[in-house]
Amino acid sequence: MSRREFTGEMLGTFILVLFGCGSVAVATLFGEYSGIFQIGMVWGVAVTLAIYLTRHLSNAHLNPAVTLAMVVARRMQASKIGLYLAAQLLGAIVASCVLYLLFSPSIASFEIAHGIVRGEPSSIVTAKMFGEFYPNPGSAAVVSMPLAMFAEFLGAFLLVLAIMGLTDGANAGRPNSSIAPLFIGLTVSLLIWLIAPLTQAGLNPARDLGPRIVAAMAGWGRAAFPDNCGGFFWVYILSPAAGGIAAALLEPQMKKVNRLTSKD
Repeated sequence: MSRREFTGEMLGTFILVLFGCGSVAVATLFGEYSGIFQIGMVWGVAVTLAIYLTRHLSNAHLNPAVTLAMVVARRMQASKIGLYLAAQLLGAIVASCVLYLLFSPSIASFEIAHGIVRGEPSSIVTAKMFGEFYPNPGSAAVVSMPLAMFAEFLGAFLLVLAIMGLTDGANAGRPNSSIAPLFIGLTVSLLIWLIAPLTQAGLNPARDLGPRIVAAMAGWGRAAFPDNCGGFFWVYILSPAAGGIAAALLEPQMKKVNRLTSKD
């Protein structure tokens, strides 16, 4: 059972990071996407595909914020937290390594063409293909750390709230389980369209930390981190985790409402 769940979480997270971060890399290096709408759609499709491929193995959390929320909501045993988080992080790291192998020559060429020295502050232009930054490089948004934390908290809160509602058996309005992953993927797309101009819309600590580790080891070093005061942790690790837990704490009230609605 543990091996099956580990495989599911690792594979699912690998898929969403490979295609999601891959879309950012392709947009940055080759200008192949016209804007945030297309990138958001790629992320949504990647999440949908990852869920369909792995939910029979591990229920397809693919996100530490979701895993913590499921434990708080008592939908999962707390003893499995370490297994799930390790699998998610490993999947994100492996996917990032694959992306680096695919695009390393193109990244080097891009850096030469644009006078970018990897590891210098200006190299966040390419580092953003892996970990997220606030404000989003190239965006006109003005984003402080508290605002970035709130944006990531809100995004993860809404994502987990949607997942809870879409998978609650007492919710008479939920879609058929065969198409629920599609709605979860669309929720991710919606959140990216809303939040990405501010923080690149991480919403997932594993999706952020795994690629960021790879970027740091691949030469970006300290430039792989958004600031010098631990912002990556507070914004992209703690805030999404807190948002997921907050949504889980609302689940009992949601269940009451769903039960009352189903009786009417």
